[in-house]
Amino acid sequence: MILLRLLLLLGGLLLALCVGAYAYTRDPGYLHFAWQLVRFVVVLLLVFAALFVLERYVLVGWRVLL
Repeated sequence: MILLRLLLLLGGLLLALCVGAYAYTRDPGYLHFAWQLVRFVVVLLLVFAALFVLERYVLVGWRVLL
């Protein structure tokens, strides 16, 4: 859980910095990087969610069958 919180915190800070840099310089490269960052964080969250579901339901259910 600490890893997820750290990921969300760093992702949010980096996103805010990218949007702030775009507002200051009007360079679209910052928005492109921000969009890539959002996609990366969402993919990582989906991976962690899948691992959580796997651990919570599949592995616990498998232990019941053994």
